[in-house]
Amino acid sequence: MAADKSADTPDYRDTVFLPQTDFPMRAGLPVREPEWLARWERIGIYDRLRERSHGRAPFILHDGPPYANGHLHIGHALNKTIKDIVVRSHQMMGRDARYVPGWDCHGLPIEWKIEEKYRTEGRDKDAVDVVEFRQECRRFAESWVDIQREEFKRLGVTGKWDAPYLTMDYHAEAVIAADFMKLLMNGSLYQGSKPVMWSPVEKTALAEAEVEYKDHTSHTIWVRFRPKSPVPHDVVPSMSVPESLNDASIVIWTTTPWTIPQNRAVSFNPAISYGLYEVGTVAESSTAKPGEKLVLADALAESVLQSAKIESHNRLRDVPASELAELTLAHPYRGVEGGNGEWDYDVPLLAADFVTDDAGTGFVHNAPSHGDDDYQLGLKHKLPMTYNVEPDGSYRKDLPIFGGLAIIQADGKDGPANVENIKQLAYAGALLAKGKIKHSYPHSWRSKAPLIYRNTPQWFAAIDHDLNDGMGEYGSTIRTRALTSIDKLVKWWPQTGRNRIHSMVEGRPDWVLSRQRAWGVPLTSFVKKGAKPTDFDFLLRDQRVNDRIIAAFQKGGADVWYGDGFKAQVLDGVVNPDDYDQVMDVLDVWFDSGSTHAFVLRDRADGAPDGIADVYLEGTDQHRGWFQSSLLQASATRGRAPYRNVVTHGFTLDEKGMKMSKSLGNTIVPQKVIDEYGADILRLWVAQTDYTADQRIGPEILKGTADSYRRLRNTLRFMLGSLAGFTDAEKVAPADMPELEQWVLHRLAQLDHQVRKGYDSFDFQGVFQTLFQFCTVDLSAFYFDIRKDALYCDGPDSLTRRSARTVLDILFHRLVTWLAPILPFTMEDVWLSRFPSDDDSVHLHDFPVTPADWLNEPLAQKWDHVRRARRVVTAALEVKRSDKTIGASLEAAPVVHVEDADMLDALKSVPFEDVCIVSDLSLTSDPAPGEAFRMTDMPGVGVVFELAEGEKCQRCWKILPDVGTHSHPGVCARCDDVLTKG
Repeated sequence: MAADKSADTPDYRDTVFLPQTDFPMRAGLPVREPEWLARWERIGIYDRLRERSHGRAPFILHDGPPYANGHLHIGHALNKTIKDIVVRSHQMMGRDARYVPGWDCHGLPIEWKIEEKYRTEGRDKDAVDVVEFRQECRRFAESWVDIQREEFKRLGVTGKWDAPYLTMDYHAEAVIAADFMKLLMNGSLYQGSKPVMWSPVEKTALAEAEVEYKDHTSHTIWVRFRPKSPVPHDVVPSMSVPESLNDASIVIWTTTPWTIPQNRAVSFNPAISYGLYEVGTVAESSTAKPGEKLVLADALAESVLQSAKIESHNRLRDVPASELAELTLAHPYRGVEGGNGEWDYDVPLLAADFVTDDAGTGFVHNAPSHGDDDYQLGLKHKLPMTYNVEPDGSYRKDLPIFGGLAIIQADGKDGPANVENIKQLAYAGALLAKGKIKHSYPHSWRSKAPLIYRNTPQWFAAIDHDLNDGMGEYGSTIRTRALTSIDKLVKWWPQTGRNRIHSMVEGRPDWVLSRQRAWGVPLTSFVKKGAKPTDFDFLLRDQRVNDRIIAAFQKGGADVWYGDGFKAQVLDGVVNPDDYDQVMDVLDVWFDSGSTHAFVLRDRADGAPDGIADVYLEGTDQHRGWFQSSLLQASATRGRAPYRNVVTHGFTLDEKGMKMSKSLGNTIVPQKVIDEYGADILRLWVAQTDYTADQRIGPEILKGTADSYRRLRNTLRFMLGSLAGFTDAEKVAPADMPELEQWVLHRLAQLDHQVRKGYDSFDFQGVFQTLFQFCTVDLSAFYFDIRKDALYCDGPDSLTRRSARTVLDILFHRLVTWLAPILPFTMEDVWLSRFPSDDDSVHLHDFPVTPADWLNEPLAQKWDHVRRARRVVTAALEVKRSDKTIGASLEAAPVVHVEDADMLDALKSVPFEDVCIVSDLSLTSDPAPGEAFRMTDMPGVGVVFELAEGEKCQRCWKILPDVGTHSHPGVCARCDDVLTKG
């Protein structure tokens, strides 16, 4: 508030206590943030916090490991910022909040990059020594760990960056192997041959978490399965084929023509209504024949006949389930030229409840080697499994007609297998119709290529096996322990996460542990030569062998498994090494990351005392990924979930709500945001979003975030300037403060509860919005606006000024620490601007304890009256300012008519003219005249505008009658007193 200088009065500008601070209005975050990072590293913030926190209750957020294989994307920034806010806030609330960052270093994400490099160089991966290949994978992962570490640190994320955990560390590999061998010893490990999701491009089985669904255009075919030729009753006495169906075809529909050579049955649902349909007239291009008979589900008949270009038809009769159950079919390739008898077997028609009449024909062709429903049906009816498909997605070379044809090619595109099957079905007269369909189809998360279900021997963890391991408090199987943990031991944020993971675990199949790859922890087990997987002694189970493997891994890492003579070394003196084969598959990488609780939480000195994390926090896709693999692994090896709270966030979309992709050009790169705005703006965007749902980001959203930051920064800058020179000697006890200051303390007591509760419940959006509203509405637009006059113009010994500065000091310590978890760079800048130091930091301080007796509800209710009435007065003055009647509110002396007696009493008990920032003000209970200003949402308050009488004080700008009557010319009594005291 600079004084209005006139010719005949002195210049009083230097006597006004204007804010003084070096804290810049412009943040300059992109340039200055690296300086604070360097400072934090120099003074060792993280390690000093661990020393200072000795004896506090630990709080452990266990980091879900990202893959070390590329620069960070916006999802990484969101995830790590949320984690950092959690860790910092719990530390400042009085806990020992430890954060050990980690990386997932094994598996396809890294191996695939090395293979891409080899392909570019024209090298054959299979010709490279496996240990050499693994070491190249290790070097690749190490390089990206270093890069990503610096990128994460640039976001302001605090943690034990100099000693992170890596799944490829020797100790980690030893623990992963040890935990795998617990499955070996407790009997839940088994080898089974069943269809699994298989990547022909990557030549390995995939876990569900490694699968994504994308639109794909597939061939679709309608195929006739004809009844087996009538057999004389004296040959097969039980055979009874209804005469009326002998010349009818059962029609199936499939989107995977390549599975037809593996067909072993056709299924129907007894609950579906079926009919026998006779073909009438057909289009010229139709493969249907007039007069031929087809059996179809009634609900789907019209769509099938239309697809087959059948122009007219006649429904002959119902076909009951009992009649279908007695029917035996022939494979469409039965007797085909060149088939060499491959498909000359019977195809039973079997009842199955997974068949529906939602799409298709009401009949499903079953290839037990290539689908889970089919496999389960095959187990029930002892159908033969086929092994026609090789690891590269091609048919075995000796398969008649189709040998060597690819289903999926090395480049991920469709091979000729589908088309060749369609042609062969046409040659055989079995193809009723064909077409194409665009549908959601499984693809590899890594190669982006389509997947197939493929029957192959794999290693599984039986999740319903009775473990009998002495850890049965929460159940005796992996599944029951996991489900009990979900419901009784874990809190889910948001609660919908519980339903999601519960349904997944409740219905999931056994865990496929094996991968046919090279870079990972091997399945450290041995199988007896000549034994069958069902034999008791198929797997070698001996703790002496296990201990030797663990010791070797601790010393030399998992590479030793591939060394010459390793089998003999670990089996020597236990069994004859020549009697056993060494398993060379590697573990599912999700087993690696699922094991991190053991080698991080349990084994590290900075881990969790009981080996259980307080929080796991990742994206919602991890309900089928890391959350679930950790849950299953820990349920198997320690009897319960390894976490107490699970927090999930959504995915990041562009401003229009579209998924980000390079092809659309709508990606947001964290480093570019940091280069333009600074990391604190990116962190503020995180704090302002509802991260539990999908959130949006883009240029306009970031501009809005930067504007919110600017407003908040201005509030903090005003506080810093107004606190210049403040000392403890100025402080005023709360009981001696004016009511307005006591009201601010009341608000702080409320905020203290809200902030702590918000941080405890991971509601950062609620914390920031609460504090932002407080800063902009309660402080800037109300308290600061009112108290500027006292701060600028009262004397240093004024109780009001001293009280205001005391409150500003209290506000400073709370706001700066409350906001520090969200805006660590800016709050460090604010803190050091007031308390310069070579080795101090705001991040070394806790949230201040706020006395409960600051709460004062009666006072708050009174000041609610005051604020509501003030709103009417300021609105009335704004009208006069807009029409140029006045230039500033201090030119006014309004008359305020108040009908409510309680409100009127409240207004009379406070300096309401100061609250309204006017030079004078009158209060009355008289009814407001017709010309009074009113607000519809505030009935009972009317304001009549009057101009203030007197002269303008050249120091404080109030218009008062006494101006000019004091020893100092042109000032009011208050300012004259201040000037006199000097």
